[in-house]
Amino acid sequence: MKRLLFPSSILRPLFSALCLLTAVTAQAGVADQVTRVRIAGVDVIACKTGVEDVVTFRGSLPAGDSFSPDSNLAIASLTGGMLDKGTTTQDKFAIAQKLDAVGAALSFSVDSTMVNFSGKCLRKDVPLVIALLAEQLRSPAFSEEEFTKLKKQIAGRLQRALEQTGYRAGQAFASAIYPSDHPNYEPSTEAFLAALGSATVADLRAFHKKYYGPAELTLVAVGDVDVDSLKTDVEKAFAGWSGGVKRPDYPRVAGKRDLDREQTIFMADKPNVSVILGQASELRHADPEALPLRVATTILGSGFTGRLMATVRDQEGLTYGIGARVGGDTFTNGDWRIIANFAPNLLEQGLASTRRELKLWHEQGVTAAELERTKTNLAGSFQVGLATTEGLAGTILTTVHRGYPLTWIDEYPDRLNAVTLDQVNAVIKKHLTPDNFILIKAGTVPVSAK
Repeated sequence: MKRLLFPSSILRPLFSALCLLTAVTAQAGVADQVTRVRIAGVDVIACKTGVEDVVTFRGSLPAGDSFSPDSNLAIASLTGGMLDKGTTTQDKFAIAQKLDAVGAALSFSVDSTMVNFSGKCLRKDVPLVIALLAEQLRSPAFSEEEFTKLKKQIAGRLQRALEQTGYRAGQAFASAIYPSDHPNYEPSTEAFLAALGSATVADLRAFHKKYYGPAELTLVAVGDVDVDSLKTDVEKAFAGWSGGVKRPDYPRVAGKRDLDREQTIFMADKPNVSVILGQASELRHADPEALPLRVATTILGSGFTGRLMATVRDQEGLTYGIGARVGGDTFTNGDWRIIANFAPNLLEQGLASTRRELKLWHEQGVTAAELERTKTNLAGSFQVGLATTEGLAGTILTTVHRGYPLTWIDEYPDRLNAVTLDQVNAVIKKHLTPDNFILIKAGTVPVSAK
């Protein structure tokens, strides 16, 4: 179930103040600092930085929700949720104790496509954390007792989510614009709860056997990395493991054509109405026109500098928050959406204001001054994101997911700077059709606004 499940984490604070980088410089570039090698089937990417004594991990393998069998859509999430519930050789308390004893962290999460993991530890404890990571990925216990607990936890989380207007709007939007075989499609919560109830440990074991393995397992390590020692640790921990699958090259799937263009989900006694207005996109992140569209979208609706916040919120006082974004396009085509929250009595006025700003942006485009300011801000934000071990590790993994070479990280500011005003204004009209946008409203919607 997308956006809800996990991280199923063993959370602990770990000297975050030590994680500022000093050695990955603009002169050297990130790609120049990276060692990439396949060890025991694992794609290992190591980047040594100037941070002392801290190593951060990120990684993934393709076994997310879209891999669940047709017979039960909950199996992938449940399998990922059992990874930190003990292994065939030690229970979850023994693993937690070992991590706690050295102040390390290790967690897992499941999204629509990938099982993701993250960790952090001192340099001296890298062998321990790598060994525990491999053990949890390779040989989860799938205890009946823990499985029963997990299903109850997830069911409770889903029931609580049903009371959240943002969750209900987001789920309705994704299920409306994507066909059911698209990785970004979201089934109903009721369907997921039914699948949850019928899932068995045997289902999880079969799924794990089929999809877990090093075939497309990526491990990124950033910080005070001893690369030779890391190679030895990975070889020892993952040796002899086989299997897994390659991530499919998902076909580009057009959005649904037979849409109900306006949907209302009435929820009583809510102080706000969550609104999503948008469409499916034909673009993936790696497509040439995706970057100009992201720049254009940032100008319309990113933070307090975006047009939507500046007008609908700051000038007119009609919303608690509003923005626009492009998303879901790492592995396949994604979507474009405006997300807003309005008080019920301001809903119609807020929607009218939002549509006015959208129309102005779509028909007239953006200005040269807006473009230059936005390119500068985006480049700066990107560099700031690389300034911690967590940020750099995440960027490296995301770059790999998107199919870029690692040199893309160093080239991004130049690619951004090369975006022209003509490109930005052309891509808005080419890829977005506001007259065909779907509108989702979830909350205490006034009768007149239904």
